[in-house]
Amino acid sequence: MRVVIAEFMDEGAVAALAARYATRYDPTLGERRPDLLASVADADALIVRNRTRVDAELVAAGGRLRVVGRLGVGLDNIDLPACAARAIEVIPATGANALAVAEYVIACAFILLRGAFWSTAATAAGEWPRERLSAGRELGGRTLGLVGFGSIGRATARLGRAVGMTPIGHDPNLAASATVWDEEHTSARGFDVLLGEADVVSLHVPLTPETRGLVDAARLALMKPEAVLVDTARGGVVNEADVAAALRAGRLAGAALDVFGTEPLPAGSPLAGCPNLILTPHIAGVTRESNVRVSTLIADKVAAALERAPGDARGR
Repeated sequence: MRVVIAEFMDEGAVAALAARYATRYDPTLGERRPDLLASVADADALIVRNRTRVDAELVAAGGRLRVVGRLGVGLDNIDLPACAARAIEVIPATGANALAVAEYVIACAFILLRGAFWSTAATAAGEWPRERLSAGRELGGRTLGLVGFGSIGRATARLGRAVGMTPIGHDPNLAASATVWDEEHTSARGFDVLLGEADVVSLHVPLTPETRGLVDAARLALMKPEAVLVDTARGGVVNEADVAAALRAGRLAGAALDVFGTEPLPAGSPLAGCPNLILTPHIAGVTRESNVRVSTLIADKVAAALERAPGDARGR
């Protein structure tokens, strides 16, 4: 059997697969479409992150494909109906990078609310903006609004509580009476109510037709002017131009965006030069530790899927 790994993966996990199967590991393969299509022609398994498009064309090219492993949790780059039509198992790394994302959210919330960490250049140049930077705010006692309450939202709630925040959450897939709210000491809210109450709004939803453009000018207007927004979900969930306009007008105190509608972020983006804005290149869930966890989990699950007899649905 043959495994193709089209984006970066922990070397130990790659070695574990290579010890059992003919394995091609090429971290840039997903960006070279013709090579990718040729490579999957005789592959039994394909492993990707978020840059590789596993669409109907690729599924058709992979006549032997039985499993697609996703080094992460979002599946918007994978054509699930096309995979289902061919009985190709799709395996996300659910939960394996939750801590990394949760830490990113809380770290950004600290930076944005305190407002004191933009002063390095000025201080090094001999300025002393102490008075201007003395109005920063603490996370303790603030309300953390979590939009989406899966494994990452829950991990973020736990970290938020650890620093004295009060978590509230919204998830259309969870009833307000679901036991998980009490288990995680988090109160369920309607989406618009959450936006009005939260001091920090953190997004943890997949990109679907329902969530595309979910946070736009109208929704931003519901937030407190001193609130901050953190998006580690998917590009397209937030209207980037509307966030930029809110930041420039002072209707939003700060934002941290790790995902974008077009990645890499194109030149001329309305986000360029915005005040109180943190931009990172889709790395909230990627740390040394999470890469090992995610890669090991997917390597183990892909191997298990390959060892099952075709048509055996056990473990799916």
